[in-house]
Amino acid sequence: MSKIAKIVRGTKLAFAPLALGALAACASGFNADVSRFESQLPAPQGQTFAVVADDQRLAGGLEFSRYAQVVSDKMAALGYRPVANVSEATLVVRFDYGVDRGRERIRSSIRDPFYDSWYSYQPVAYRDRNGNVRVTYVPTRQWGYGWNDPWLNDVDSYTVYTSGIELKIDRASDGQRLFEGKAEAASLSNRLQYLVPNLVEAMFTDFPGNSGETVRISVAPEDQPVQRGRR
Repeated sequence: MSKIAKIVRGTKLAFAPLALGALAACASGFNADVSRFESQLPAPQGQTFAVVADDQRLAGGLEFSRYAQVVSDKMAALGYRPVANVSEATLVVRFDYGVDRGRERIRSSIRDPFYDSWYSYQPVAYRDRNGNVRVTYVPTRQWGYGWNDPWLNDVDSYTVYTSGIELKIDRASDGQRLFEGKAEAASLSNRLQYLVPNLVEAMFTDFPGNSGETVRISVAPEDQPVQRGRR
C-alpha cells in the first residue's frame, strides 16, 4: 500500500505537517508545497505515456479515471503523447492521491474592553453540554466575584485537512525511475474533487522543476498568474 493510499483510508498522514498560517490565503488561491526529483526525464518529442494507479486498488475506478485525465491533460500540454495501453507507452506515469481525517483547531478572538489585570479576572475555556467551546472569566480576588460577560465567549473551532498527491514517471522499457514528486496542502476542505486538480496544477507548475527543491506553489483563481516562491 502506498503512502497516499494510507491517507485515503484514514491512517496517519505520511507528509510533514504544513504551516497553518497558509490557510489565510485560501480565499484568494490554493497553496501547495511541492517536492520534485528528476533524473534524465526525456524531452517530449517522440515520447508516449500512460497514466496508471500507483495503488492497484484504485485501478479502473471512475474517480481515479477522472483525476488521471487531469494528469494526462497536463502531460499532453507539455508535448508528451497519451496512449490507451501501457504496452504502447514509452513512459509509465504512476499517480496516487489522498486526504487525511483532519485535525481540530481552536481559535480565540477574545476582546474584553472591561478587563483590568488589577481585578485579576482570568479567562477559562470550557465546553458546554452541547460540546461547544466557551470562555468565561473567573476572579482570583473576592471583589471580582460574579463577573461573567457573555460578550467574552468568542472562540471558534474548525478542522484542518492535509491532502497530497504523488506522481512517479518510469521508463517503460526497463522500469527506471525518471521522475518523482509530491504535492501537499493544508486546507479547510476535504473534497477530493476540489483538492486533487489543484494539487495536480501545482505539481505541473514549472515542471519538472529543480531536482531536490521544495517550492510553495500558489494556484491563483482563474485569469490570474501563478506565483512561485522558493522555500
